Amino acid sequence: MTTWHNQSTTELANLLATDTEKGLTDQEVADRLKRYGSNKLRKGKRFSALAIFVSQFKSLVIWVLIGAAAVSVALGETIDGIAIISIVILNAIIGFIQEFRAEKAAAALARLAAPHCRVVRNGHSTVIAATEIVPGDILLLEGGDLVAADARLIQASVLRTNEAPLTGESQVVNKSIDNLPTETPLAEQKNMVFLGTSVTGGSGRALVVNTGMETQLGHIAKLLESAESGETPLQRRLDRVARLLLWACLGIVVLIFGLGYLRGLAPV
Repeated sequence: MTTWHNQSTTELANLLATDTEKGLTDQEVADRLKRYGSNKLRKGKRFSALAIFVSQFKSLVIWVLIGAAAVSVALGETIDGIAIISIVILNAIIGFIQEFRAEKAAAALARLAAPHCRVVRNGHSTVIAATEIVPGDILLLEGGDLVAADARLIQASVLRTNEAPLTGESQVVNKSIDNLPTETPLAEQKNMVFLGTSVTGGSGRALVVNTGMETQLGHIAKLLESAESGETPLQRRLDRVARLLLWACLGIVVLIFGLGYLRGLAPV
């Protein structure tokens, strides 16, 4: 994985094949849009609140518990049955709240993206849709702007940003163009600006290094997607245990009926 904060702007300009003064040409932009795709976060498949709640009952363990509750009630153990069903419902509510929050968080990330931005192309300053930004573009930043992509600063004049949406840091960050050590953590990369953050003051010029799902915000979006769709190791183990229980119960039922049948055939 390429690190950007520890390299000089000259090295980065060569790596991204761009001119830090004139920016990219229209043909270069078209080629890079085909290569990197649009600068937008993938929203993923949306689910309604009802679908999320119903999905909490897909686990085999849940149906084993529901079956156990039904058997308890049928045998007259109503209190035990109610207790089991209460646990199932509570588990469903907790799972629903967690997944619904993740769904809301994914939608909130998309709203952090800037609709438009100012870049240098063909040697001129121009305003474009943020989705059209590509690596190698030169961003022009000033107070009040939303940062439209991850970029390495090449000029900064009293530039300050608010990075709370990304790092959780509530304090305004003073930016600079100095190279930083490779091990510098994200929250201390003062020569970088990131998608979804905002410029609170000053001005600057930055070289775009990552767009869309390859940005830091995009990595968070990927984590949210995996958190919504993937099963945990515990869930997979519980499902295996549930299957073993079902087969064991089926074996016991077959054994009981078999013994009963053999007793019926035995001579009196």
